[in-house]
Amino acid sequence: MASKENVPPFVPLLALTRDGLVESVHYGGFAVVDATGRLLAAAGPVMQPLYMRSSAKPFQVMPLLEAGGRERFGFTPEEIAVMAASHSGTERHVAVVQGMHQRLGLGPEHLQCGVHPPLDRETARALRQAGKAPTPYHHNCSGKHTGMLALALLLGQPLETYLDPESPVQRRIRETLAAMAQWPPEALHVGTDGCSAPNFALPLYHAAWAYARLVDPRDLSPSRGEAARLVAESMMAHPFLVAGPRRFDTRLMEALPGKVVAKGGAEGYQGMGLPPGVAGERGVGIALKIADGDGRHRAVPAVALALLEGLGVLTPQAREVLKDLGPIFPVFNHRGDIRVGEGRPLFSW
Repeated sequence: MASKENVPPFVPLLALTRDGLVESVHYGGFAVVDATGRLLAAAGPVMQPLYMRSSAKPFQVMPLLEAGGRERFGFTPEEIAVMAASHSGTERHVAVVQGMHQRLGLGPEHLQCGVHPPLDRETARALRQAGKAPTPYHHNCSGKHTGMLALALLLGQPLETYLDPESPVQRRIRETLAAMAQWPPEALHVGTDGCSAPNFALPLYHAAWAYARLVDPRDLSPSRGEAARLVAESMMAHPFLVAGPRRFDTRLMEALPGKVVAKGGAEGYQGMGLPPGVAGERGVGIALKIADGDGRHRAVPAVALALLEGLGVLTPQAREVLKDLGPIFPVFNHRGDIRVGEGRPLFSW
């Protein structure tokens, strides 16, 4: 039950100004951790469990790959990227998911994620104009659910129970995330995500550590390290499939090719991993949470870009193509011809 006592101690991270006065403030927290577990920077509730939401997806597909799913089913890098994605439901996204289903002998009826219109506005409009209804394939989590179904097939488990938190599928996912995050599995708080799959809460410090190990798996076992490498490289090689048009994860990975794995989650969560050599000898992970859920999607990009700038990762070219997102971004009137304010981070290194 919510109470003042269990609200995390979030801190101010981003201010929105209008004509020189602070109008709004986004609170939150973040942790920046390298692959050895060294905390490089932090703010807010670093050790209080918070839901990762879809930022957990790169780790949710790892057990399938670690168990030999790529070899068994012939998964391509594009398909691995979609299984780690919150995709926009474009024709390309749907085609990749459908292709996996055809090869696995599955249909939309096997997906238990539900149905929502495509996140891509143009695709959703085209469906409406054609008089067509969205299908489970358009759901942003259909790739993740396909990966879970594939793991059930690989383990010889019933497809109907692949979302059961105590099924072999979900137990493997839970144990893998806990191990990647160096967090006890029994301490991993399990809730239910919007797509009905189990989701996990753990501290920002440990989530960031998991992302650092994802992009720098040298300390993992050979099979787990290979799974992490496949996920990270597939996401960086196919950023469009990880999200879609105009979305932050896609734009960031396109602006910094090969230098960042980015995976956002609902309610203002963002995970990022920087491979070795990008921000130091070891890989670096970042976990970020905006307290109010960032419904307008303005705080997460600006704070994330400020953190990348602080790490010396944000190149002049990347800063230019992402200037509408931050680290300092303009606020215009509705006509777009008068700059009335700006968004500006409230922290520094």
